Amino acid sequence: MAQSKNNMITVSGVPEGYEAKILVEALHAGAGPVAMIARDSKRVAALRRSIRFYDPKLEILEFPAWDCLPFDRVSPNSEISAQRMSALARLAVDGGRQMIVLTTVSAATQFVPKKALVAENCFYALAGRTINEASLRQYLSAMGYIQTPTVREPGDYAVRGGIIDLFAPGDVNPIRLDLFGDHLETVRSFDAATQRTLSKINEVNLTPVSEIILNDDTIARFRGNYREAFGTGGQEDPLYEAVSAGRSHQGMHHWLPFFYEKLGTIFDYLPAANIYWDDQAEPTHDARWKTIQDQFEARQEALERRQSIDAVYKPISPDLLYMAPEVLAEKLSDKQQRRFSVLPQSTGLNVTDAGGRASRDFAPERQDEAKSLFSAFADHIRAEAKSRKVIIASFSAGARERLNGLLADQDVAAAVSDSYESIFQSKNPVHLVVWPLEQGFRTDSLSVISEQDVLGERLLRPKRIRRRAENFLSEASDLNVGDLVVHLDHGIGRFQGLETITAAGAPHECLHLEYAGGDRFYLPVENVELLSRYGQDTGMLDRLGGGAWQAKKARLKERIRE
Repeated sequence: MAQSKNNMITVSGVPEGYEAKILVEALHAGAGPVAMIARDSKRVAALRRSIRFYDPKLEILEFPAWDCLPFDRVSPNSEISAQRMSALARLAVDGGRQMIVLTTVSAATQFVPKKALVAENCFYALAGRTINEASLRQYLSAMGYIQTPTVREPGDYAVRGGIIDLFAPGDVNPIRLDLFGDHLETVRSFDAATQRTLSKINEVNLTPVSEIILNDDTIARFRGNYREAFGTGGQEDPLYEAVSAGRSHQGMHHWLPFFYEKLGTIFDYLPAANIYWDDQAEPTHDARWKTIQDQFEARQEALERRQSIDAVYKPISPDLLYMAPEVLAEKLSDKQQRRFSVLPQSTGLNVTDAGGRASRDFAPERQDEAKSLFSAFADHIRAEAKSRKVIIASFSAGARERLNGLLADQDVAAAVSDSYESIFQSKNPVHLVVWPLEQGFRTDSLSVISEQDVLGERLLRPKRIRRRAENFLSEASDLNVGDLVVHLDHGIGRFQGLETITAAGAPHECLHLEYAGGDRFYLPVENVELLSRYGQDTGMLDRLGGGAWQAKKARLKERIRE
């Protein structure tokens, strides 16, 4: 991520957790939207939690990266694609005013459809007005929506007479359009699990689900670019055949540049944004670019060998879809940027010190049985509370209550708080909050102590004990062809028998599972413990790679917690 020294300011002394406060303050200063490029999705989740702590009402827009490898044979998850397009559509409309945009290095350094294209391909309708049903169905198909019997996840739509159900990207729940001829009588949101109506709404605002919009122009452009790069595609090239016929093909997103005359960047959608880079973002981008090049070279070598045992993969040049560090620097040469650094640096030209430092770690007290950990903890709180507010961050409400009891035993009176604003309105200098922060920090006015600073690393769940290998085949043989099974990660599928698959030059005995849409999944028999029998003989198959199964599990967990 090579950057010009003239447009990059290093903000040092910013431990993790403190950068969210800087982002919130920058947005409140009214200098335009704020875009934060994190190292990875884990950091995005941590930033989102920290921003919510500082300002729970502030709008956060996330733009995720594809969840597949460069030059993969599969497309990104449909839910990921829908979230990306929803974010781009929102930014195309208002440029991200008064919001913090969170994304990753991988997402920000990949080309995307141009802003004008996304803005032109949105669909809007009002209840009580006339609507062209045929045009709507054509729009849904062209924008990447998938017609299913029942709408269950973003990107699905179903047609039953004069009723159209659809799940638009970015929406919490799907909507049901009730038409009488060409008249849109009502629009209601409903629960995807129960199919019950939740509320009545007045408008429909749709965006493309996929970054590839299949129409006559994009198909013709793909065919021309593909033939120019690889020669005429034939029957041995399912990608070329599928796109030529106007059908989506698994993995076609990795040829995204072939569908459009020119691509843009996420920064085109944020012309007035203040851009912040995460600590260690530069080496993350360098490593990412190296991985992309390695993947391309591997695909290129396989293409030159043209092994007949596998479908030939024809990779496009990496720089058509991904930005090299020097290309990124050129794209951002006219934008002012700031780069966070956890460690403090000497101030000077383009280097400032935000004044944040890592908080005290109580590891010495934890390791010395002769010392009292909580006595030292209480003494540290009293010393800090003399000159600044003290916030003790816990991972959960239960952990917060336990720490509160331990502090009470040490005669430390701490207030239980739920917001950053209430902390500074209170006269009590010590506050306990729920804030999943891995490590605390301190500034001139604030001392944040995390649960891990005091108690050490959180204990992880022990690894599950695997069953003995001799039981695998016997359990697989108990299944009959056509039985429904539940995979821990992919949901309900149909067992279609045992097959031997050759991978990495060695045969592997696998269970052949079929999912919705005819998708196939091969599970090695040694992983059979990931399967369980479905409780009944009939049921709707889940879509492989879809988000419905994960959403179903999340809802069930929430009900259990309730």
